[in-house]
Amino acid sequence: MNKTALVFPGQGAQYTGMGKEFYENFKESREIFHRANEALGFDITKLCFEGPDKDLSITKITQPALLTVCLAIYEVLKKTDTAAVMGGLSIGEYSALTAAGAMDFETAVQLVFKRGSYMQNAVPIGEGGMLALLGCTDEDAIAFCRDITARYGLLEPANFNCPGQIVAGGKSSAIDNAIDIASKYSIKRAVKLQVSAPFHTSMLKPAGDRLKEELKKIKFKNPDRNIISNVDTAYYREDDIAEKLEKQVYNPVRWEACVRKMIADGVNTFVEIGPGKTLSGFIKKIDKNVKAINIENIQGFNSYLQFAGA
Repeated sequence: MNKTALVFPGQGAQYTGMGKEFYENFKESREIFHRANEALGFDITKLCFEGPDKDLSITKITQPALLTVCLAIYEVLKKTDTAAVMGGLSIGEYSALTAAGAMDFETAVQLVFKRGSYMQNAVPIGEGGMLALLGCTDEDAIAFCRDITARYGLLEPANFNCPGQIVAGGKSSAIDNAIDIASKYSIKRAVKLQVSAPFHTSMLKPAGDRLKEELKKIKFKNPDRNIISNVDTAYYREDDIAEKLEKQVYNPVRWEACVRKMIADGVNTFVEIGPGKTLSGFIKKIDKNVKAINIENIQGFNSYLQFAGA
C-alpha cells in the first residue's frame, strides 16, 4: 500500500534566508509570515531572511522561525496534499499538528516562542549540553550514558535519530569526560554539539512544567489525519496532545522508531517540508527503499509537483 507522510524538521535545520523564495513567490506564504509578525509582536520575517545566524540560533527565536517557515511552505502545497500521516522532529511536531488543524497558527507560534524561552532558561548557560554518539547501537549508547552518569554526573539519551546516530544530553562535566572515554564503549566517535542546553533530558523538566501551564489554556482539536508522537511513537488523539507535548520536552525523541512505525503502516514516500535535508538523510539511513523528497525552495517544490502529478 503506497502512502505519503509529510515530516517537519527540528532545531538545527534553520539558516538565514530560509523561506524567502516562498515569501517572494506566493501570497499564501507572505500571509503566514505577516501573521507570525503580528502574533509575536516582533519581525520574525526579517530574522528568517536576514539573520544574523547567532540571533536565529537563539532557541526562543529558532522555534517560532522554523514553525513559520514550515507553515509558509505547507500553505502553498496544501492544495496537493494527500498525505495519510504527518510527523516532525521535536519542534517539527508543532508544525505537523498545526498543519493538521489541531491548533491555529497564531496559537502555535506564540506557544513555541514560550516553549523556546522555557527550554532556554531551564538550565543555566554552561551547565549542560549535548553530545552526538556516532557509529554505535542504541544499546551501546544507553549503557554508555548509564556508566557516565554513575561516574561523572547526568548523561541521558536525548535523540534516537537513525542507525548509528544517537544524541545524548546532560551535565557539562559529564559530557567533557564522556568525550575522552567514548571509544571504550563501542562508540566510533563522540562529538560535542553547539547547543545551549541538554534538550529532551530530565534536566528540562522545569521547562516541561512551565509549558504544561500554557498547554492547559489551549483547546486542541482532533488532527485531520494521523500525527505520530516522538514520545511513544503512537498517533496523537485530541485528548492526549497537551500531555505528550509536555513530556516531549524532557523525554527522548524516538525519531527512528517513528519512521519505522510509519513505514510499517504503509508509508513509502516521505516529504520533508522546511529548511535543510536532515530528516531526509535520517530516513534514507533508516530504510533505503523508501523515497524522501525535500521542499525548502522553489526547485524542491517543483520537483514535488512533478512527483505528485499536480
